[in-house]
Amino acid sequence: MANHHGMGTLQGINAFCHYGYQEQRGDRFGRLFDIPPLFTPAPDLLALGAQGGALDGGKRACRTQTVAVGQIFFGQFLDHDITLDVSTSLSSVVSDESEIDNARTPTLDLDCVYAQGPEASPFLYHATGDYAGIKLLTGADGTAATQSANLAKNDLSRTPHGTAIIGDPRNDENRVLSQLQLAMIRFHNKVVDILSSEYEGSELFEEARRTVSWHYQWVVIHDFLPQLCGNAVVSDILGNGRSYYCADDNDPFIPVEFSVAAYRFGHSMIPQKVQIQKGKPALELFGSVLGEGFAPLSSPKGVVDWNELLETNAGRSVQKAEKLDSKLATDLLKLPFIPSDDVQSLATRNLLRGQAFQLPSGENVAHALDRSDTEINKVSRAAQTIAGKKIDLSNGTPLWFYLLVEAEKIGRETSSGHFDKGEGLGPVGARIIAETVLGLIELDSRSFLAQNRSWQPADGVGVSTVGEMLTF
Repeated sequence: MANHHGMGTLQGINAFCHYGYQEQRGDRFGRLFDIPPLFTPAPDLLALGAQGGALDGGKRACRTQTVAVGQIFFGQFLDHDITLDVSTSLSSVVSDESEIDNARTPTLDLDCVYAQGPEASPFLYHATGDYAGIKLLTGADGTAATQSANLAKNDLSRTPHGTAIIGDPRNDENRVLSQLQLAMIRFHNKVVDILSSEYEGSELFEEARRTVSWHYQWVVIHDFLPQLCGNAVVSDILGNGRSYYCADDNDPFIPVEFSVAAYRFGHSMIPQKVQIQKGKPALELFGSVLGEGFAPLSSPKGVVDWNELLETNAGRSVQKAEKLDSKLATDLLKLPFIPSDDVQSLATRNLLRGQAFQLPSGENVAHALDRSDTEINKVSRAAQTIAGKKIDLSNGTPLWFYLLVEAEKIGRETSSGHFDKGEGLGPVGARIIAETVLGLIELDSRSFLAQNRSWQPADGVGVSTVGEMLTF
C-alpha cells in the first residue's frame, strides 16, 4: 500500500527525542524544548480524533480571507524537501531500537527536485543534446508510461510501470502535488534558458540551481511564512534572531515539535474539493482525478492551472484554504486508502504520533515561549470545551490540538499586535515553524542568507511569490 503524506511513523526520530536529550553534532532530528512529555489515555485520543467527533468539520466550506489553497500544497512540498524517513510504516508505534536517518537534507536546497545532481542521479536529467546534465526531464521529453502525447507533455517523466522519475517519490502522491513538482522542474528549465547566454556546461547547471534555490528560499521567507505565520513573528526573527531553534556547531536538525505537531497545521486547511481549472467544477481531493497518486496523468482534467490556486499576475479569483482551526474535513477522518481495521482518522494518527514521540503539552510549550497565563488559559479552556466532558485534558492539551485551537481562538499575528483568528498559526505554532524554517535556511552555507544577505530576486527571473514561481 502506498505511504501517503502524514501516514507514516517517523521511526528513528525517537532516538534523538527522549526526555532530557541534548541535540548533538550530526543529528538530523532533535528537540526545541527540554520539557517532560504529556500522557493522555489512548481512548481519549481515539475519541478526540474520530470521525463524527470533536474535530470533525463535516462538509463545511469555511474559508480564510487571505491564504490561497495552493500555499497549503506548497507547504507539503516544502516538508518533502527537508524530511524523509524511508522506513516509515502505517503503525503509530515507535521502536526505541530504530535509528533511521533523514533521507532528505534538513535544508531548503530542493534535493527533492535535484536529488544528488546530474552525476549521481543522471536518470533525472537530459542525457543528450545541448542541455545534457543540465535540464531536468519531464513527460514532454519522452515517457515510457502509457499516455497520449498531450497528457505526457503535462506530466512528469515516468517508467513503463508509471512510476514518476523524480527526486522524492512522495511528490507524486496526489495530482496537485505531482503538478507542483512538475512546475518546479519547469521553473529550473526556464531559468536554464535564461542563463544559457552567460554560462554553459556544469557551470550553467550550478548557476541555475543556485538561482532557483535562492528564489525558492526568498518566496518561503517573504510569501509562505508571512501568509501562515504572520508578518510580526517573521519580522521579529529576521530582526532579532532566533531564540529557540539553536543548533550546536551550526548543524541543522528537524525538531519533533515542528515535524510531529506544528507543521501538521495544514491538515486543518485542506478543503474536500479543489478547483484546479478556470470555469471547471471543483474536484474531490480523494476522488478519481486528484486522488489517484503514484500513477500517470490519465485525464486532461488533472492538469493544474496554478493561477487558480495561487495569487499570480493573472489576477484570478483564487480559491482560499479552509480556516486554520480545530476542525478537519470529514474525509480526513476516514481516509479511503487506509484499511478499515486500521486507524483511518488522520487526526487520531497525529495525536497518537505526538504521544509516541513524547511531545510535551501545548500549555507547557507555551509557558516555555513566555506566553501569558491569560492567553494559555484561554486556549486550554477552549480545547477542553471543544473536546467535550467525556475527554479528560486535565493533564494538558496534546501539542498538535493546542496549536489548532490557538489558531482558532488567538489567530495569526498579521502585524504587530493585530491578530486574525483562523487565518494562520497562533503565537506558539508560528514561532515553532518560523524559527525552524528560517534556521534551516540560515544554517545552510549555500543559502542566500548565508552567502549574500543583501541578495534579492533579480532581473530576468525576479519571482517574489510562490504563485509567480510556479507560473514563471
